[in-house]
Amino acid sequence: MTSGGFTAAYRQLAPKYAATTGDTFDTILGPSMGKTPEAIPNRLDHGESADVVIMVGYALDDLIKRGKVIPSSRVELADSRIGMVVRSGASKPDIGTVEALKQTLLSAKSVAYSDSASGVYIQQQLFRKLGIEEQMKEKARMVPKIPVASVVANGQYEIGFQQVSELLPVPGVTFVGRIPESVQSITRYAAGVPVNAPHPAQAKQFLEYLASPDAQSVVKATGLDPVANR
Repeated sequence: MTSGGFTAAYRQLAPKYAATTGDTFDTILGPSMGKTPEAIPNRLDHGESADVVIMVGYALDDLIKRGKVIPSSRVELADSRIGMVVRSGASKPDIGTVEALKQTLLSAKSVAYSDSASGVYIQQQLFRKLGIEEQMKEKARMVPKIPVASVVANGQYEIGFQQVSELLPVPGVTFVGRIPESVQSITRYAAGVPVNAPHPAQAKQFLEYLASPDAQSVVKATGLDPVANR
């Protein structure tokens, strides 16, 4: 089971690993958190089994605390930053500074953000840091389950925010850039082996590969940042 932020890297790395080991993969996609049935914690709570879960680090930590994932199996995978997209063909707004980002948000007719880690940060902290919490209430919305870029591509929203690795694979949008580092939220992605994993030994070997130097070129190419001081 893998959540959105690491999925683009996973989709490249898993076939490479399978080609060298002969292992096969049955992949289920779902968010790291939230109330939808597709969310990885909810799937596990409802009795679904998995060999590997790849998700936001603090959500994985919660599963470890609740006895759902083996503590010693946790591996650090990558860091993910928040970026912004507009619909293909639209002009690219300036978000290079905090003030420019603020003005772009105030000028936008509609704003979308995800229901996972990046969107929770935007809703609960970013707007407040920028001093525009009240102004955004009527035009900014959390989008559940589907990629934020998809609702920008179809014209439903003017601009969209999500982790860079989740924005880049979606057609029909133009990637504007990352939000300024001083108001950025960095999400750590990690992985672990659930306590009821049918194939724990193979799962451990796969996680070692995902965290290895051999995987880092793919991690970078999909918009993620390698974990510092690995």
